[in-house]
Order: sequence, then C-alpha cells, then structure tokens
Amino acid sequence: MFATPEEAEYAFYEAMRQGDAALMMRVWSDDEDAVCIHPGGLRILGPRAIRASWERVFANGPVNASPSQVKAVTGVMSAVHLLIERIRVNTPRGKDTLHFYATNLYQKGPEGWRMIVHHASPAPREAEMLDRPDPARTLH
Repeated sequence: MFATPEEAEYAFYEAMRQGDAALMMRVWSDDEDAVCIHPGGLRILGPRAIRASWERVFANGPVNASPSQVKAVTGVMSAVHLLIERIRVNTPRGKDTLHFYATNLYQKGPEGWRMIVHHASPAPREAEMLDRPDPARTLH
C-alpha cells in the first residue's frame, strides 16, 4: 500500500488530523508484535489494542498533529524516523502548540511499508530550538 516509509508516515499524521481510526490502521502492521506508546501512557501491544487506543484518542475529535525535524534512518527492510510532533490544542487561553518527541519504526513487507512501533513522549516547549544543529559544531 505504501511504497516508502515517508508515504506511510504522511498517512499516519493524516489519519490523526482526520481523527480516522480505520485510516490509522491502514498504516499499522498486522503483526502482533506492533507496539504503540502514547505520551505518558502504557505500552499497547498488537493491532486490536492499538486500534482501540486510537479510537479512544479520536473520541475527543481529530488531533491537529504535524511532524517536524524528521531524522530518518532507512535500510532495505526497515526505517526509523525520529522527529518532533507539533500538536495544536485549544486551551482556555486560546490555541497552543505542544511538542512531543516521537520514534516511528516502519517495516517493509508484502503489502509495502507499515508502522510497527510508535512511541511518543512529552518534549520541552523549547524542543524546536534545542534540537536544531549547532552551526559551530558542524564538521566540514
């Protein structure tokens, strides 16, 4: 279904933005070893439990999430994406942006690239600035 890990990742965040559990599960592997860890949550194992967790998340509506600063390590059969998720939320004081560090692991199989692991954890508000490369440390 997904020809590249980047296509699978785009679909993952699009499913969040649409609040669509069925679309979300098209991204996930059917493997019982699939793992999802939502920020501050417990480890969720297997596609049925992962689907149920996303249904609970989407019960509150879509999640306005977008990936930034993606660092990708891609091999022949697997890819790891380390990134910052920016999630826009409404608060009593207006709109705010929360940041989460995320690790997304994809595997290539007969049906293309599918997610096998998603692990997100809270990041400091300064994450966008702190994670930028320091030009003084760049090797030439």
